[in-house]
Amino acid sequence: MNAAVVSRAQSRSGLGGFLVSLAVAAAMILFAGLALADGHKASGSFVGKSNHVTSGEVTVEKTAEGYVLVLHDNFSFDGAPDPQLGLGNNGYDGATRFTKLKSNSGKQTYKLPASIDASKYNEVWIWCEKFSVPLGVAELN
Repeated sequence: MNAAVVSRAQSRSGLGGFLVSLAVAAAMILFAGLALADGHKASGSFVGKSNHVTSGEVTVEKTAEGYVLVLHDNFSFDGAPDPQLGLGNNGYDGATRFTKLKSNSGKQTYKLPASIDASKYNEVWIWCEKFSVPLGVAELN
């Protein structure tokens, strides 16, 4: 649903207009809920930051047990001290840092803590905690 549909629904008068507005609102809530259903996936590709070479694909998936982050077989990172994984929403959010990177390359799977609602974020970050600099970011689609 987009703003134009909502606007047209709200511009109708009387009980019919109210019911249309109510139906539009219900549909928007339903579609928002579907985005959070089990099996929903968001994915992206890493780009390096701070003169680091970071590449490969990442997927975040909602499962019955919670969110799972998967670095794919093509994941590669040139290395740095203390690389950590976290999320961001148009910028790194240090409160979402949840674990140290297991390996600088290859497939890796991480279960996100229940306290992190991954649906609120649109990026996966590799962050150097020791020097407080970004090492790589993947924008999720």
